[in-house]
Amino acid sequence: MVEKFRNELLRQLYDQTVRYAPVERKLEQLSRAERLLTEIEHQRTYPYQYVCYRLTGFRPDSHVDEMITGEDLEHDLSLFIAMLSESVPAVPVEQMPEPVLNLEQVRRRLRVSARTLSHLRQHGLVSRKVLCGGRQRVVVRQSVLDHYLQQHGKPTAESLRLGQIQPAERERILRWARRMAQVAPDRADEIFRRLARRFGRRVQAIRALIRAHDQANPEQAIFPGLHGPLDEHAKRAIYTSYTQGISVERLAKVYHRTRTTIQRVLNEQRARTLLAKPITYIHSPEFEDPKREAEILAPMPGASEYEQDSAAMRGNVPRNLPPELAPLYQVPLLKPEQERHLFRQMNYLKYKAARLAERIDPAKAKTADLDKLEELLTRAHNVRKMLIAANMRLVASITKRYAERLGHPGAFFDLFGDGNMSLIRAVDKFDYMRGNKFSTYATWAIRKNFTRSIPAEQIHRERFITGLEEMFESAEDMRSDEFGQLSQANLIHEKVKKSLERLDERERRIIQLRVGLGENKGMTLEEVGRELGITKERVRQLEARGMAKLRAMLQGEEVES
Repeated sequence: MVEKFRNELLRQLYDQTVRYAPVERKLEQLSRAERLLTEIEHQRTYPYQYVCYRLTGFRPDSHVDEMITGEDLEHDLSLFIAMLSESVPAVPVEQMPEPVLNLEQVRRRLRVSARTLSHLRQHGLVSRKVLCGGRQRVVVRQSVLDHYLQQHGKPTAESLRLGQIQPAERERILRWARRMAQVAPDRADEIFRRLARRFGRRVQAIRALIRAHDQANPEQAIFPGLHGPLDEHAKRAIYTSYTQGISVERLAKVYHRTRTTIQRVLNEQRARTLLAKPITYIHSPEFEDPKREAEILAPMPGASEYEQDSAAMRGNVPRNLPPELAPLYQVPLLKPEQERHLFRQMNYLKYKAARLAERIDPAKAKTADLDKLEELLTRAHNVRKMLIAANMRLVASITKRYAERLGHPGAFFDLFGDGNMSLIRAVDKFDYMRGNKFSTYATWAIRKNFTRSIPAEQIHRERFITGLEEMFESAEDMRSDEFGQLSQANLIHEKVKKSLERLDERERRIIQLRVGLGENKGMTLEEVGRELGITKERVRQLEARGMAKLRAMLQGEEVES
């Protein structure tokens, strides 16, 4: 409580009451003051004679023209009541003229912490001591609390901090802040700390005061842009910095925000990231039954035997197998019941994640909800990876047959990548409830994709063939080991790429564009000319010269062209 009366006459009245009035008279004036307090309106002014009459019962002849503003009168009455109640004994709660609330009841009604309630009592919320069950209790009259809320509204941390600073002091603080900001506009935190030390205030109070000023007066803001709402760019930058290891405390200092604000921004951006991609799944009626959850999320049937088979297969990889394909033969195949269990589990986890995502509002996202959503998605992703890994050999088997139709081994790895994408899509779309084997559905999906992609590949080769593709193909290998053939083809690929690096930069670029090395597709002579800013004929000449150099280099390394 501020210890100075704003009106000198009310201070004198308080001194007279404390010094000369008996206890009964003090208690009477205490009740009168509490009733008058509930009637005060800030926008009105009150004659001192009227106030004295309401407090003491008599109207003085002096000070006829003395007027008191409603705000000053409320302040001085609150101080009058608080100080006078300390000089009288506590009365039984039964003698109070109206219902009262203890501090815990007041705190619950206002939904504030005990510390905030203490601030309220120090700065305007009047309380008294009463006897309740033989013990002293601090209470607030119902009418006093209602009046306080009517005049001040529900208290907030910022309003409490600002309410402690008087207008004259505010002007001095703002004046000093403006001078210091002109010298060091980028050192706001240090300025807040210096002002807090100079005026004997908390740093949070100084920051809140300057924020309120800047928001109310944007054209005369002391720190323009510092206290405004964070834009989307700043929010994304905060989230990116946090994912790179910057602490919340550090981000709060950099952006001049509280840790709570930074955490709210992080939750919002994290929620937007998690909710950006739709969560799709195959629904099953059993997902709606909570009793089935334990069964669905139980470990896969035969999980221990599956792990043993996986460990045993790590040392049983076929000979002459390219290193890229070795992991395929280290993952055991799934039994039908295991496969069905994993598909059901994956879709159930996605189902729970989708239901949780529907309830999350990014602007109000809670950390616990985001953690749960991320956990569900991670578990579903891990099951999905397991299903994909267990069926990769199927992709290799189908790809081998289709690569042979193109007539060159180098097509294997291109098709293998396409086949993997088909497998991944098939895992997401497979309806395990129909009773079919997943391998049947996946084989159909992969073959359908190859049916579309292989004719396009053949057209590409016929249109853009330059002779370089023949360099990629080795002499016919009569061995039956297709993996050995692929290894030989990959070796030749590497030699050709190394030879390309020894060409002139423009010749190398033309060959890469024509063949499609590192590009989405090969380009015609005219398209390459537009890309490099030269004529079509010049492109043809440079390509021929580069190809001649390549053949010479490859013949020196005994690669058949």
